[in-house]
Amino acid sequence: MFQIHPLPATSFSQLEGLSDADLAAQNIQVHISDGGFPCRVSLEDVVEGERVFLLNFEHQPGETPYRASHAIFVKEGAEESHPAPGAIPASITSRLLSVRAFNARHEMIDADIIEGADVSDLIGRFFENPEVEYIHMHYARRGCYAAKVTRVVQ
Repeated sequence: MFQIHPLPATSFSQLEGLSDADLAAQNIQVHISDGGFPCRVSLEDVVEGERVFLLNFEHQPGETPYRASHAIFVKEGAEESHPAPGAIPASITSRLLSVRAFNARHEMIDADIIEGADVSDLIGRFFENPEVEYIHMHYARRGCYAAKVTRVVQ
């Protein structure tokens, strides 16, 4: 069994109420959703017409050559979604994914590209390896971080 984790809403709450100029000064772009912007906090595609922040986020802070950051979308005022264990949100299953397995030293030890609708089996296969500590999913076409996956200890 596995658990998908959103980014914490508190990591982005300081952006609320800032002007577009203040956001731009922090290299944060404001977009109006066309319905296809996946929020990393709510784990949903943002409804058309709503404001979305596009910003750089360090999703792999481990002190290894795999340390990484990339652009992500966060809906203005997003509330954290906490999917049930084993559940995968539609914002993930509807896209082509790059799935990367990491060990406890934050080193990538396996990876694959898969359609999101089929990712559950790949997650299970990666977690069969006891060396896999956690998994990162990325949207393969643009390379953006999607979510972290951990084992559910039963």
